[in-house]
Amino acid sequence: MARALRSKLASHTLWKGRRPAAPSSGTFTADPFCASVRQWIAAIPAGKVATYGQIAHLAGKPWGARQVAWILHSQSDKYRLPWQRVIGANGRISLPPGKGFAEQRRLLTVEGVAVDGSGRIDLNVYRWLAEDEFPAE
Repeated sequence: MARALRSKLASHTLWKGRRPAAPSSGTFTADPFCASVRQWIAAIPAGKVATYGQIAHLAGKPWGARQVAWILHSQSDKYRLPWQRVIGANGRISLPPGKGFAEQRRLLTVEGVAVDGSGRIDLNVYRWLAEDEFPAE
């Protein structure tokens, strides 16, 4: 059975020991959602916060909050994103103690955001409303 499957796979054009051809331009095209997430995060002003879900919604994927978290985790340094300004939907810092919680709390406090001992932030006061930053024309 295994030999038959290997034989069938070997006859398929993708399995002939060749890798798929690289794009002809030689450049990598970023996922539009990733690029949009980075732009929205970069737009959050100091002293304000946004939630992962809010950024996902603004970037075009209302259910993409976990993707936003991954983009922050993997691209914050490279793109110098203000990662500290993105928090959970419950108004709390999502990072656990010992894994960035204290650093995020410190950075937000320096920006003037009131953060209590449990990492809670009053979204009624500090939530960034993108509509205020980008009014409709």
